[in-house]
Amino acid sequence: MPADPGMSQSAYGLRFDWGSTGADAIVDGADIAVIVDVLSFTTTLTVAMDAGIDVIPSRWRDDRAVQLAEQFDAALAVGRSAAAPGHISLCPATIRNAPAPARLVLPSPNGSTIAHELASRAGLCVGASLRNAAAVATWIRAENPTAVIAVIASGERWPDASLRPAVEDLWGAGAVIAELLDSNVAGASPEAVTAAAAWRAVHNDVSSELHRCASGRELEAMGHPEDVAIAAETGSSSCVPVLRDGVFVDATR
Repeated sequence: MPADPGMSQSAYGLRFDWGSTGADAIVDGADIAVIVDVLSFTTTLTVAMDAGIDVIPSRWRDDRAVQLAEQFDAALAVGRSAAAPGHISLCPATIRNAPAPARLVLPSPNGSTIAHELASRAGLCVGASLRNAAAVATWIRAENPTAVIAVIASGERWPDASLRPAVEDLWGAGAVIAELLDSNVAGASPEAVTAAAAWRAVHNDVSSELHRCASGRELEAMGHPEDVAIAAETGSSSCVPVLRDGVFVDATR
């Protein structure tokens, strides 16, 4: 835990921060950690849950991911550029266009990595995107209305591997937090309140904003506009991906 308790937001029951370092700062004492990586890990995660697929997050895309796939008798998602018809990658559309495996190892440098790191530290780790933010908030309130909640926007990476705060993850985190605030969850940190305000500022036109933001433009330039369109399916999923024994499963099944 950081030396300064203010950085840990330990005085608050609803917290928000960025990336692996921010997660490390605010997760101690949290009952539930909510990870948000809108473009694309947690969006792909929700599409997988909707298809009945359990997901094993992997911080690696190498032989260790292969070993995870063997350990869990799972399919291994390929890289975006390597995906041929019928293959599953980090692109959520590939799940809709391929036969659904029972389990899927899904490598991701941001959301999946943070989930892997928090698996042993948070009381419970949940994946959220714009597609299921409302469902996650509703489930948290029903299961543990007094939970201390840490919401983490995964962000992206600059070429030097430093954190690039990604506005779509701010919106996704804010969508979860706004739902919790609207259901009278008290004790939100100023950081959490600010994330909720960012979501409220765009929620009436989030599809357009996702296409206009830096990550959305990047994916479109890479030839994946459908990833952005699926990410914008706000409220379309009722799944609640919960990490149990290294595997994301849908708590609502």
